[in-house]
Amino acid sequence: MMRTVMTTLGPWGPVFFGVGFLAPLLSTLMVEAGITPPLGLSTIQAGLIIGFIVGLQAKLRGRWL
Repeated sequence: MMRTVMTTLGPWGPVFFGVGFLAPLLSTLMVEAGITPPLGLSTIQAGLIIGFIVGLQAKLRGRWL
């Protein structure tokens, strides 16, 4: 059971990393730098969008850089 879950979710690790780690980090950096996201988004919403996009890009390309 656990092996099935891990083999299913494992390839999506970069997306989880982008949403779970990069999003709060980017949100905090935006607050500290005084950057206001466009379109009336909150900083965490902007961080989630950016983190998801970066993580998805890493998943699809197979590498972070």
